[in-house]
Amino acid sequence: MRTPLALFFVSMGLIAAAWWWLATPVTLARAPIDPAAKLECVSYAPFRGEQTPHNPALIVSPEQIAEDLGELAKISKCVRTYSIDNGLDKVPELAARVGLKVLLGVWIGRDRAKNVLLINNAVALVNDHPGTVTAVIVGSEVLLRGEMTVSDLREFIRSAKPRVHVPVTYADVWEFWLRYREIAADVDFVTVHMLPYWEDVPPRAEDAAAHVDSIRKQVAVAFPGKEVLIGETGWPSQGRMRDGSLASRINQARFISEILERARLEKFRVNLFEAYDEPWKRKWEGTVGGYWGVFNAGDRKLKYPAGVPIGNYPLWKLQMALGLAFGVLVFATAGLTLRRRPSSPRFAAWLAVAVAASVGGVLLGVGVDKMLYESFGLDGWLRQGSLVAAGIAAPLLCTHALMSERTIPAFLELLGPSERRTQTLMTTLLGFTLIAITLLAVETALGLIFDGRWRDFPFAALTMAVVPYAMLARLNSPRSGPRPIAEAVFAGLLMMSAVYIVFNEGFANWQSLWTCAVYLLLGITLLRARVDKPAAEPSERWSNEASGRFY
Repeated sequence: MRTPLALFFVSMGLIAAAWWWLATPVTLARAPIDPAAKLECVSYAPFRGEQTPHNPALIVSPEQIAEDLGELAKISKCVRTYSIDNGLDKVPELAARVGLKVLLGVWIGRDRAKNVLLINNAVALVNDHPGTVTAVIVGSEVLLRGEMTVSDLREFIRSAKPRVHVPVTYADVWEFWLRYREIAADVDFVTVHMLPYWEDVPPRAEDAAAHVDSIRKQVAVAFPGKEVLIGETGWPSQGRMRDGSLASRINQARFISEILERARLEKFRVNLFEAYDEPWKRKWEGTVGGYWGVFNAGDRKLKYPAGVPIGNYPLWKLQMALGLAFGVLVFATAGLTLRRRPSSPRFAAWLAVAVAASVGGVLLGVGVDKMLYESFGLDGWLRQGSLVAAGIAAPLLCTHALMSERTIPAFLELLGPSERRTQTLMTTLLGFTLIAITLLAVETALGLIFDGRWRDFPFAALTMAVVPYAMLARLNSPRSGPRPIAEAVFAGLLMMSAVYIVFNEGFANWQSLWTCAVYLLLGITLLRARVDKPAAEPSERWSNEASGRFY
């Protein structure tokens, strides 16, 4: 028992050490959200849960908006809105009650008649709340979306400007301001959107604040005599990685802290994007679209209260405990299986058990965390839940197979003619779990190829699922017989997908590299499959002799 006991303690130590490292908080020179130094302004949309601005019949209640604005007044001097539909026309009145100023947005688009109506309503709101509304933003990224020509946009801006006594502006990404500089003649100041995560070549979070400031200076040179307001800037706290840009809690807090410090030192205005996480955006922008807020969507609480350590895994102690319990379960499975085996397993088998326990123990908490944040809609929950379930089942089934000296059955032996199908329950479960893992891996790989901008990388749960099978295939692989076609096709598809994804995502994206390495490992594992089955599996021989039944 010395070998398994030593490996058990090493595995438990690795799990604990990994979670201690993952949970290490950061200390920032400036608190990201400091009530003692309020934000200049923050983007606000009131939509919660299933609420979405794409529902024209939705009217958000004034009570819901007032509750949000009351919280925002504690950390900000101002809110920026994007529309006056869906009940947002009540924002100026409600903001005045809590001392907030408003940058009033008008969401114009292709419908010319509606644009005229919205601008008329916005003019009325400005004139009814002269001390609250400090500027009007006529249009947001309408040129970027291709919904309006420059001449039509300028016409609408000019139609609003003489009817209000506050500054009028237009908001778009910085590239479009530099492309259509003539718009500056019609606005009182330039409102520029700079979201470094979405840049064509996104910078790392550590460099993002300097990147934004550099672009701001470039825009200021292009428009001398005009103030440049950074109308949107921020960083996501959850979602997929883009090149070297990692969406995380720590990186969001770091970026907010650094850009606000630059704004304070260099005296420029910043509107932070955004106040609350918005779940509805995940349908259009993937996981990352729903996690730009400084407040959580569900409990409406501040993500980074002053004085509280900032880490990527606030519940790390629970996740570490879950991982340790899972590691114990893997070793317990090995021990219980050995009670029915007359001979001792090889050191390599115990080492494989320890690796499966360690990998599962570290990544289970990460996989569950990703499932909770990344699942959206029924299909999303089914996909993520199936990945986590496969990640839990694989180490246990493979551990049992390692201790029983079972091999992985070919797909043909599970789904082919009845005379070729395996007769043991555990071997059947082992094979069907691999089929499920393969299908999930192929689905996620194809998603990253054809819809890669929005798809998350399933590195955690997929690694938990694939690594035990790779070790089982290496140690207990059948050495004869032809390679089955199904496994070869899936292996080729995964390997080609991995190569494409790596080059498409870039070599700075460690989530992509990790995921593609797992795709390749699964492909190699599938290529080890052989159709011919041994005359009698060792586990069946000794279990038959010992108890007269199959396992």
